[in-house]
Amino acid sequence: MVFSSVTFLFIFLPTVLLVYYLLDNRLKNLFLTIASLFFYAWGEKKMVILMIFSIGVNYLGGIIIEKAVLKNKDKLSKFYLTIFISVNILTLGYFKYSNFFINIINDLNLFKLLDFEKVLLPIGISFFIFQGMSYLIDIYYKNVNAQKKLISLALYISMFPQLIAGPIVRYIDVSKQIDSKREFNVKKFTEGIIRFIKGLFKKVIIANQLGFVADIVFNNSLEVGSFALWIGVICYSFQIYFDFSGYSDMAIGLGKMFGFDFLENFNYPYMSKSIQEFWRRWHISLSSWFRDYLYIPLGGNRKGHFRTYFNLFLVFLITGLWHGSSWSFVFWGLFHGFFIILERLWLGSVLKKTSNILSHLYTLFVVIFGWIFFRADTLPDSLVYIKRMFLFINDGNEILYQYLDSYLIFVLIMAFAISINIKNLLSKNFLFFRTFTKGITFSYTLYICLFIFTVLELAETNYNPFIYFRF
Repeated sequence: MVFSSVTFLFIFLPTVLLVYYLLDNRLKNLFLTIASLFFYAWGEKKMVILMIFSIGVNYLGGIIIEKAVLKNKDKLSKFYLTIFISVNILTLGYFKYSNFFINIINDLNLFKLLDFEKVLLPIGISFFIFQGMSYLIDIYYKNVNAQKKLISLALYISMFPQLIAGPIVRYIDVSKQIDSKREFNVKKFTEGIIRFIKGLFKKVIIANQLGFVADIVFNNSLEVGSFALWIGVICYSFQIYFDFSGYSDMAIGLGKMFGFDFLENFNYPYMSKSIQEFWRRWHISLSSWFRDYLYIPLGGNRKGHFRTYFNLFLVFLITGLWHGSSWSFVFWGLFHGFFIILERLWLGSVLKKTSNILSHLYTLFVVIFGWIFFRADTLPDSLVYIKRMFLFINDGNEILYQYLDSYLIFVLIMAFAISINIKNLLSKNFLFFRTFTKGITFSYTLYICLFIFTVLELAETNYNPFIYFRF
């Protein structure tokens, strides 16, 4: 079940909200946990057992680690942390990377070919495994107390708003909210609805429309012309941003509806003037997770230049692998890591001295070309795609002209405008626009219209991809 589905919008969500607020506060966590497990089981069926296993392991691990920490048994607490983190990593490794590594072994042909049944990848496993690990690590460093209530920890790990597409919510950020009384708050609930509608609009109207064109171009990249290839990667760049940020908006909005406040996950990343800045604005929950739980523990930038560059290399290698088990994702991660290191060496100081326009263009070109490696089926395919972009091939562009109509152009313009926060820019410079858009009647009318328009679009099309199946 995905947020952008009729089943979720008109059956699951209203039912869960109604029952949730009719229940006594003591039962809300239990009910929301059951609803979240049902939500996950709707699409994953037997894989819900893996979710329950993850909950049990991290619940037990948190209590055991805390006991050792409170007794000041440093070696023992570190040993326990290593054991339970290893269980999480091995679980993630088996389900997400076993197919990848067995294929590598078979391709190398060093041993007898391994005949194996492909392991199914549970949706969202990277999100809930990382949440479990951050919980254990924070207990070890005494940042949080272990959760003694099994249902409360189960709710943290399985909470459906952020379960399958993020953001990665840290226990330290929601622990008090989980244990508090979450009474119905009209203002917060309304904010949640508005935020959810914004995300749904991003996903259905912008991401899906442009994603359809991107799929056509990438699936026919050897047959279309250079112009179509450029439009294809631009459409995909907008698709992945509006799809991912749209899901984050919906998750944050849903959280507010149930009384939770999740941290922001995107901050207009396409306005960045460097790749370093891009990663401070893009998928903030993931980049901050790697910073706090991998980069800094490795030594960060405290152990000399060489070690800093090695740490960055390792972090972005793992960042690539986190997104998917293929060489394309590995290369994409290292591609970004290369420019991060380059900016630390000398390019960053150059960018600060150059004009904002050139800095923006540099960043956009790096990010857009990076998305080619992210989207293409294989690494060789992505290299061929890039090569054909610069061959100025005219034949094959006709396939694009079928879809490049006035509506698609309007969606592209809208995607660009929202990406640069055009509303904020207009509000700062035009008093009339600021006054007009702040009117309550205007705002509510606008969001009601957006919701109706989005639902009508959902009803008219079967194209509603879920691009996080690799995560």
